[in-house]
Amino acid sequence: MASSLATVAILSIGEMGLGIAKLLQTHEYHVITNLSDRSEWTHQRARSASIRLVPTDQELAVEADYILSIVPPRDALSTAKRIVNAVKGSTRKQDTPLYYIDLNAISPRSAGEIDDLFRSTPIRLIDGGIIGGAPTPPTETSPDGYKPSIVVSGPYTLENAPVSGPHLAQILKIKHISPSIGPASGLKMCFASTNKGFTAIAIQAFTTAHKLGVLSELQSHLKEYNPTIGNGAAKALVGMPPKAYRWVREMEEIADTMCEEGGFERDLFKGASEVFRFIAEETELGKEKTGDRKLGKTPGDVAKLAGEGMERRKLKTE
Repeated sequence: MASSLATVAILSIGEMGLGIAKLLQTHEYHVITNLSDRSEWTHQRARSASIRLVPTDQELAVEADYILSIVPPRDALSTAKRIVNAVKGSTRKQDTPLYYIDLNAISPRSAGEIDDLFRSTPIRLIDGGIIGGAPTPPTETSPDGYKPSIVVSGPYTLENAPVSGPHLAQILKIKHISPSIGPASGLKMCFASTNKGFTAIAIQAFTTAHKLGVLSELQSHLKEYNPTIGNGAAKALVGMPPKAYRWVREMEEIADTMCEEGGFERDLFKGASEVFRFIAEETELGKEKTGDRKLGKTPGDVAKLAGEGMERRKLKTE
């Protein structure tokens, strides 16, 4: 197996990107990234995993066999444009195709816009979505580790990619579900609407209960009468703060999907977007970073801090 010959570029190295980078390195893939416009925190993440940094997108485009785009949804299109410009300005040889696997939480329409962008280039687009959390390595209690599901669609497949394609698909647990651009992104949107939409509801319910002074009663009733929902809400609330800023645009992309593909109004998920914007921009929870958590480690703390944010908002409007 010559999988070590495949070079995979990951843009960017957030929690998911880092997990996938480590998984690929375990299987001898060469992982690179360009972090020239990223924070020191992201640089530290990349260095911690021995990911090689390249100074420009042009160099990244020359070296990579595959580019995995895993960025906040708001940056999906601009990241694709970066790579188009990089390929145009690079010295990449044309004998080996460059595959761009867009794994961002975007609507089918947004995926189509990226497809349109790539049509006049030699880049081969694969539409994709990640369902589940970041990969984790094997442990004593979990000897197989954990991998999310990666669904992809479009006319190009990794099974036919010339450099380690089938092996890469196996390692990343990739499932090709359609020959069209859009279905993979759409499936991601439908799945995310159920769990992240639920998180937005939990934020409102727990924050309002806290402000009413009945949070402990809400939690005890959930434990007795609906423990599945109660446990799910607790887990969702604690895991949400560092990701809230990403989910603002993701809820808007879900709203577009439900409207354009399902025929529904956008109001429901536009409202969820506003909930996450409030958390990200108007509460102390918005300062949290994955791997360096200080606040919001319990559902009660999340509700308390969200409630304080609401009080500050109220004072501003009075």
